Amino acid sequence: MGNRLTQIATRTGDAGTTGLGDNTRVSKNSLRVHAMGDVDELNSHIGVLLCEDMAPDVRTLLVEIQHQLFNLGGELSIPGFELLKPEAVIALDEALATHNEALPRLQEFILPAGSRAASQAHVCRTVARRAERAVVALGNEEALKDTPRQYLNRLSDLMFVLARVLNRMNGGDDVYWKSERMAKGAAE
Repeated sequence: MGNRLTQIATRTGDAGTTGLGDNTRVSKNSLRVHAMGDVDELNSHIGVLLCEDMAPDVRTLLVEIQHQLFNLGGELSIPGFELLKPEAVIALDEALATHNEALPRLQEFILPAGSRAASQAHVCRTVARRAERAVVALGNEEALKDTPRQYLNRLSDLMFVLARVLNRMNGGDDVYWKSERMAKGAAE
């Protein structure tokens, strides 16, 4: 990767461009920079989630995800480079299977609510979806490997599952959507 930061306020971005890891400069409004920013925002939201109480295995998983998101950000910052490995997607699939197995089947839609930790996991889920859309948009314009897109897709699913896990941590439950259509159907 490029040089490590030794100075933060360089003023090189004052004209609306930013440097990539390969030392090229691009518009701060480029698809690549949007994707990098969304991944960075997701990583920051996971950092906020890690401030909450949670089971040690969930905490360990989220810390590993932060490292993988940093790899993804590095990969996005250097066109043609690979840092995020397919094994990272497999690890998310395994975590999904493990945590989903312990949850009851969903019968209704749930709201992004409940405990503060679960609500923050839902924020992470929605930011992961936005990051995924940004990576898809970039991939429509430039050659990208499949792993970044797959990782973000799987991660958003995992964050949904982890929100449900976190809601149950202290005996809580999901917050169910009160659908008028479903309520009418149940009354008939």
